[in-house]
Amino acid sequence: MDLTAIGKELVAGCREGREAENLEKLYAVDAVSVEAVQMPGSDSRETVGLKGIRGKHAWWEANMEVTEQVVSGPFPHGDDRFAVHFKVKGRDKSSGDGFDMEEVAVYHVAGGRIVREEFFYQAG
Repeated sequence: MDLTAIGKELVAGCREGREAENLEKLYAVDAVSVEAVQMPGSDSRETVGLKGIRGKHAWWEANMEVTEQVVSGPFPHGDDRFAVHFKVKGRDKSSGDGFDMEEVAVYHVAGGRIVREEFFYQAG
């Protein structure tokens, strides 16, 4: 797949709830995921490898409920990157507290796969 096809499929998958399927379809086995800040219980902002990225997704699914989501993009940048804009409303499953979240993700592509994702958001 080329950059445009990967970006469109990632966005469609996010809109349609196919994120887990797209991890297998779009990501390199050694892909790197980088958060804007270090998460509690983590020793790094970076998660290396598809297994770790799957773990991040599993944690989110287990702990958060998305009640509303708008996914915009992809917005290509050259021939190796694209950005996606996310606006999410949800609820923390353990506390019941609601949240509003907005972030930009930049995805780097090489060899027909996503090799790096970087998330930009205000923490706290």
